[in-house]
Amino acid sequence: MTDIKYIKIVLGELGTNCYLVWEERFNKALVIDPADDGVGISEEIQARGLDLVGILATHGHFDHVMGALDLKLIYQSPFYCSQKDLFLLQRQQKTASHFLGRRIEVPNFSKIDIDLEMVDKISIGDISVEVIKTPGHTPGGICFYIKEAGLLFGGDTIFAHSRGRTDLSYSSSKDIYQSIKAIMKLPEETIILPGHGEETTVGREKDFYLKD
Repeated sequence: MTDIKYIKIVLGELGTNCYLVWEERFNKALVIDPADDGVGISEEIQARGLDLVGILATHGHFDHVMGALDLKLIYQSPFYCSQKDLFLLQRQQKTASHFLGRRIEVPNFSKIDIDLEMVDKISIGDISVEVIKTPGHTPGGICFYIKEAGLLFGGDTIFAHSRGRTDLSYSSSKDIYQSIKAIMKLPEETIILPGHGEETTVGREKDFYLKD
């Protein structure tokens, strides 16, 4: 069986976790949440001799996607995101400038290449990635689950002993609670790789969420 490997690259002022995921048989790779440095991520891809076949976003917040357009230009790879978060992508320059306190020169997205609302699985080489819809933090929140490797890329839905904020006008506490309930049904040894901070496991988070 082909080994599935990944590295975490922490990028940007908000400390966003970008993940480069690949399998060794065909050297096919995915980038999950390219944060704000597509060129830097491309250097990691080139250093490993990988073929980037997809750019995946767990959600549309600017700190997770600003590097996507550079990667698209360099590799001609499709950008995967939920169409429900397109409104966030279309205003990322304004949002980034607001949260970072200065004008940010980054183009807004005009479209999504592949709508994750219409996709259940993504196959690249020997990797099969299950697309789990996890709204709450944003309407189009997504988690990516690689069953054979026991990995869940959780974006900002779930962190170690925490969850994504839901005080935004388009967020939903009810939805994120249901999303986390769905994640808790995965095997307890599943490693959760969040959009910020350190990894955890489904088992640890079950203990945290069920402690009362």
